Amino acid sequence: MTSHTELRSQKSGLALLVIAAAQLLIVMDGTIVTVGLPNIGAGLSIAESDLDWVLTSYALAFGGLLLAGGRAGDLFGRRRLLRAGLVVFLLASVLGGVAQDGAMLIAARVLQGVGGAIIAPAALSLLADTFPAGPERNKALGVYGAMGGLGAVAGLLLGGALTEYLGWRWIMFINIPFVLLLLIGTLAIVPGTRERGGLDLPGAITATLALGSLVYAINRAGADGLGDGLTLTVGAIAVVLALAFVTVQRRVRNPMLPAGVLADRGRLGANLIMLLMGAGQLATFYFLTLYMQSIKHYSPMITGLAYLPFAIGIGLGSAVVGPRLQARAPVRNVLATGMTVAALAMGWFSLLTPDQNALVTLLPAQLVAGVGLGIGFVAATISGVRGVAPRDSGIASGLINTTQQVGGALGLAILATTALTVTTSQPGGTPEPEALTSGYTTGLLGAGAFYLAAILAAVVLLRPASQNRPQHPV
Repeated sequence: MTSHTELRSQKSGLALLVIAAAQLLIVMDGTIVTVGLPNIGAGLSIAESDLDWVLTSYALAFGGLLLAGGRAGDLFGRRRLLRAGLVVFLLASVLGGVAQDGAMLIAARVLQGVGGAIIAPAALSLLADTFPAGPERNKALGVYGAMGGLGAVAGLLLGGALTEYLGWRWIMFINIPFVLLLLIGTLAIVPGTRERGGLDLPGAITATLALGSLVYAINRAGADGLGDGLTLTVGAIAVVLALAFVTVQRRVRNPMLPAGVLADRGRLGANLIMLLMGAGQLATFYFLTLYMQSIKHYSPMITGLAYLPFAIGIGLGSAVVGPRLQARAPVRNVLATGMTVAALAMGWFSLLTPDQNALVTLLPAQLVAGVGLGIGFVAATISGVRGVAPRDSGIASGLINTTQQVGGALGLAILATTALTVTTSQPGGTPEPEALTSGYTTGLLGAGAFYLAAILAAVVLLRPASQNRPQHPV
């Protein structure tokens, strides 16, 4: 009996390693190109005004297809979909690494986003299939949730090192051995449950087009302003498609997003909180990277290394502080604590100045922010999938990832526009570094406002009752 138990534990541990690594991969690739963008632009002759498409194209495909990817896993087999997504991601990485122009690279990033949208919900659903409800699953979800924050920092660290020492193409090529190892590792994962029912094709199409249009409109608004004609048109199309999606869901027999998935107030709150955290986190990385490279003139490698405190903080928050809080307090209190810590860190970042020593604000504030976000990501992930019927775990997993992606696009668009307005409104004669830093610190304060809004959402939507504590079975 002991031998069987030990064998099962070892296999579950290996499965968790593969699932967490898959999540780390797709989150990491959302930011890995950030530090290397100037080198990519120079290497492929991409205009500076078009460079943001290297980031946006991935977010568009990833955010737009997550719900469809989650439902496909429920219907066609989650391990099968995980493997298919990894193969798509592998091919996209090869294509990106050999890209000869900007169009080819952007196409590869779109394909990476498609692969990521298949991988993410399948991985989270397989985790729920592998670990029984209760403390064992919550620990596994804690590891998985930590990847949401750690992956973004890892992308910045790895992107900086690869760009400086091997060239920007290795930002793509590095995925090849990673994916091959993951494909081998899927042998340790249970096939996962497979639900009966038909594919809601009208729902999948309207959801994908609505989310893709929304992400595009949000990103365009960040570059061209909310009054831009195309931005308003695409935004209106997104609203119409969203309404069409809701109508379809009410009429079809097997809806892609069953009403029960969002019927629980706590689950709805978890998705809203994840949206707000995504909005704040992506904007934080954006402004800190600009500050380090445009104001402090750090090299790509030094910029990546400067994010180490963030990575350490997320590790502490997700693996040390978070689990202890979850064992003693309701999830509402845990989330509120994490978001309070993150908001305080944004206030600390607002003290940045052009000539300031990194030890005063830049590095220690990152450590604090990482702890807060590490606590928050784990608690929100656990809440977002708790109590979901097995047949709907894929779509619930896709939804929690979708809200983070859409939140990131929305937050960056709003805060980038705000920062630019602050910078350009500085009095005449203000030195450029000071004007830029004023815009960046205002954007970071805006990220703090998103975290404060997440606290409000936790207080209003999450119940303080003991059954909400993550350590108890569903």
